[in-house]
Amino acid sequence: MPEDRSCGPVAVIEAGAFGGTCINRGCIPSKMLVHTAEVAAGVRSAPEFGIGAEVTKVDWQAIRDRIFTRVDQVSADGRRARAAMDWVTLLPGHARFAGRHELIIDDRIRISADRIVLATGATPVIPPVIAGAGVEFHTSDTIMRIDELPARLVIVGGGYVAAEFAHVFSGLGVDVRLVTSGPELLENFDPAISGRFTTLARQRWDVRLSATITGVHRRGAEVAVELDDGTTVTGDLLLVAAGRRPDTDDLGLELAGVKRRDDGRIEVDSYGRTTAAGVWSLGDASSPFELKHVANAEARTLAHNLACPQDLRPYPHDWVPAAVFTEPQIATVGARQQDLAGGRPYVEAVQAYADTAYGWARQDTTGLCKLYGDPATGKLLGAHILGYQASLLIQPLVQAAVSGQRVAELARGQYWIHPALTEVVENALLKLAAAAPAGG
Repeated sequence: MPEDRSCGPVAVIEAGAFGGTCINRGCIPSKMLVHTAEVAAGVRSAPEFGIGAEVTKVDWQAIRDRIFTRVDQVSADGRRARAAMDWVTLLPGHARFAGRHELIIDDRIRISADRIVLATGATPVIPPVIAGAGVEFHTSDTIMRIDELPARLVIVGGGYVAAEFAHVFSGLGVDVRLVTSGPELLENFDPAISGRFTTLARQRWDVRLSATITGVHRRGAEVAVELDDGTTVTGDLLLVAAGRRPDTDDLGLELAGVKRRDDGRIEVDSYGRTTAAGVWSLGDASSPFELKHVANAEARTLAHNLACPQDLRPYPHDWVPAAVFTEPQIATVGARQQDLAGGRPYVEAVQAYADTAYGWARQDTTGLCKLYGDPATGKLLGAHILGYQASLLIQPLVQAAVSGQRVAELARGQYWIHPALTEVVENALLKLAAAAPAGG
């Protein structure tokens, strides 16, 4: 919402920790854990480079407390900063509509507003077979604050959250068992990425693909997850990472005339307006992209639209990059093979990390960059990277896609530092440009 006195008084209603998922139980603490796991993994791989080193101790409580001392302070500071603004009122509690422009908070306080922004986020999906089992489980909301590391961890899911936490806990020495209903991990990614990642993951973790859970039980100190093939996966803790759904069930939307889509997302137009006049929405509650950088962009756009209703701007959803901070790291933007096959003409190029100087230095035999281009225009259609620092390597490709820069120009119109890892991207671009000479 706009922090501008000219826009009038603002009320912020929050039922949970201030700052939402990203700060308290999502992106920030999980990536602090990811880096910690990478430090441990680096020590374990040191002998491959002729350096004697080993991980002798993992102090989980020190790791956890270092992260959440910082995170909890950021959340508290944010709350205090908002409370200090004399045009902002903080109202703790759960709000739901009581009428068209009226909200009731915890069935106690009623407020009304000309404009209401719904940014309620998303919540973990719990499969019914687990929800009804009466067995304790964790989600991404709780797993990072546990008191001690388990020896064995069962993770249910095959997407972003499952892949990242499998990397985190295995990196800290936990035996990870991963159960997913899909035929591959990260199955919504380009097949070159999902296929290779699944192969690599099966070398590190006990991965059960195309699995249906038929029962969950507690057997003494361990949890047992029974599968439809007759096998049982056991562990000390159970983490459910089976996706997230919009947190829109208990908002009384029907009283305000706000419609939802079939998947539970609040229905909005390209400007963030719901089906009810004066009610807007952003972030995971309504967006097709469950990504913090998208929510940030939508928030900036919506702030403008609220302040300047005669100059509405659409949400910027044309080129949305994403990354998975697992091992190896993954980044993606634009079209996948399944989006292009049988549709528009395209050319493709693949560059292995192993065929670049820095890839040799890292002894990297698994990383790759795969690009898709338009043979008629020479412009980028999609980019997908699996490997070290993929989330950084993809950024020049995102910029090229957004600006409409041609592949050949991007490849040869600037210097690429030798022997930096960015040569993976450079070489992939050169191959793609050669495959689409008409566009070059």
